[in-house]
Amino acid sequence: MNDLHHEIKQLIIDSLDLEDMTPADIDNTEPLFVDGLGLDSIDALELGLAIKKQYGVTLDASDSDTKRHFACVDNLVSFVKSQQN
Repeated sequence: MNDLHHEIKQLIIDSLDLEDMTPADIDNTEPLFVDGLGLDSIDALELGLAIKKQYGVTLDASDSDTKRHFACVDNLVSFVKSQQN
């Protein structure tokens, strides 16, 4: 597993207090919201803050791409990488 994938999965678990999960339980392409992991809008805010704090990326809730960035772990990894370059 890619290190950034693992880091982001662990960040999801830690920031949302998903105590019974491990990074291996989260599929890279599984939807994070509604279906799949089942996160909600409050989780999105908490996760967004954690991502911003951990990686120093800029997030804009009104940006139409933000929903796409948070669709799955693979998308979050791509977004973080694009912001770090």
